[in-house]
Amino acid sequence: MASATDDPDGDGPDGVEFVREDDGTVTARDLETGLARGGDSRAEALAQLAEVLELHEGGGESIENPDEFLRDELDVDPDERDADGPLPEFLR
Repeated sequence: MASATDDPDGDGPDGVEFVREDDGTVTARDLETGLARGGDSRAEALAQLAEVLELHEGGGESIENPDEFLRDELDVDPDERDADGPLPEFLR
């Protein structure tokens, strides 16, 4: 199921495409950016996609202490992370 609007400027597709996955979840994909997020319902997938789009456009808050964020928010031990490898993009 897809929803798109007319593109009067000719600068690419606009709208959101919804895909029902085999496991029953729904994926919402922004046609302009190609970014996608999923959820248990269309509403949840769309809400998740809205957050991703906000971050993609520079919104959100900076992470002051990446190690603390990993430990407290994601339950990841920063000492077990590959110290030579780069941080994930969302922590840079």
